Amino acid sequence: MPKLIVVTRDGEEREVMGDAGLSVMEVIRDNGFDELLAICGGCCSCATCHVHVDPEFAAKLPPMSEDENDLLDSSSDRDERSRLSCQIPFTDALDGLKVTIAAED
Repeated sequence: MPKLIVVTRDGEEREVMGDAGLSVMEVIRDNGFDELLAICGGCCSCATCHVHVDPEFAAKLPPMSEDENDLLDSSSDRDERSRLSCQIPFTDALDGLKVTIAAED
C-alpha cells in the first residue's frame, strides 16, 4: 500500500496510506481531510480538489488534460505544480508522493 504525504492549508504534514487504484483525491478524502472538498466527486467538473504536487514527482504523473487545465485556470492559487487530485491515479510508483492542499478560492 503506497504512502501519500499531505500538507494541510495550515502547514500540518501527515503521512497516510492509500490503496493503489484510487485517485489521490479519494485517498485524501478517505483519510479524513475535510478541507479538500472534492464537490464533484472526481468527475473533473470543479476545482475543489486542487493540490500542489511536489516537483520530485511531476514527471511521474500523467499529462494534464485540457479539461483539467481549464478548471485550474479558474483558481487564483494556480502555479506550475497545480493539479486536480481527482485526475491523479494513485499507484505504487507514487509511493511517497507529497501534495499540499491549495488555498480555497
